[in-house]
Amino acid sequence: MAEQEKAIDVEKLLKNKLKSVSIGTLEASIGKVISGLLGEDYKCTIGEVKYTLFSGADFHIKVELSYSPEK
Repeated sequence: MAEQEKAIDVEKLLKNKLKSVSIGTLEASIGKVISGLLGEDYKCTIGEVKYTLFSGADFHIKVELSYSPEK
């Protein structure tokens, strides 16, 4: 007997939780991860965000080496 397919929770798909995360938090988090991977300080800037219907988002990310004169 084949496994029954799981029902898709349409309500969950339509409620885009990404809208509750601030752009500043996303930028800081992405910059922190890249800095950890490369061992240098990087910053991230996110351009215009377009939230998609099924709990996604489209945006442009700019990542660049941070300049810190004290380092």
